[in-house]
Amino acid sequence: MKKFLNTLFRGIEILIAFFLAVMIVLVFMNVVFRYLFSKGFAWSEEIARLCFIYLVYLGSIGAMRDNRHLLIDSVLNRVPVICQKIIYALVQICIIWLMVILTQGSWGLVLQNLNDNWVATKFPTFLVYTSGLITGIAISIIALANLFRLLILKIPVSDLIKIRDDAEEPQTADVQ
Repeated sequence: MKKFLNTLFRGIEILIAFFLAVMIVLVFMNVVFRYLFSKGFAWSEEIARLCFIYLVYLGSIGAMRDNRHLLIDSVLNRVPVICQKIIYALVQICIIWLMVILTQGSWGLVLQNLNDNWVATKFPTFLVYTSGLITGIAISIIALANLFRLLILKIPVSDLIKIRDDAEEPQTADVQ
């Protein structure tokens, strides 16, 4: 399972790099064509916008997995262990709640925009809102896994909040 998840997240990182490269090339190409020929490509702006949206949303999934989101742990490290567990669990529950709201809102927008297309590329506009749907579901699953690791596997909060390096495996069990 670890190997599958690592491969999946590696694929997400490759997809992020691909979206970044496409975005850079299209924006640079558009700037050059507008400067040299006073004419740009409208379709390149739409594709670059879509790449940027997915880059940000997929990046937030990776940041959640690696604990790279903003965390103020100065208070967390100064309270007793039981309080650390309660605070960490409450934070994960809040994350799940917010991601459910994001998922429901994104799903509503996907349904609302099923028949709309962008002007230049004719891409369906619901592709924009699908990114919120994917992110909400993925981050909810990661937060549920964090709760599982805290409550069932009994991994200490200090280990759960560590920022994970790229070469480091996520911790799954530390049962003593």
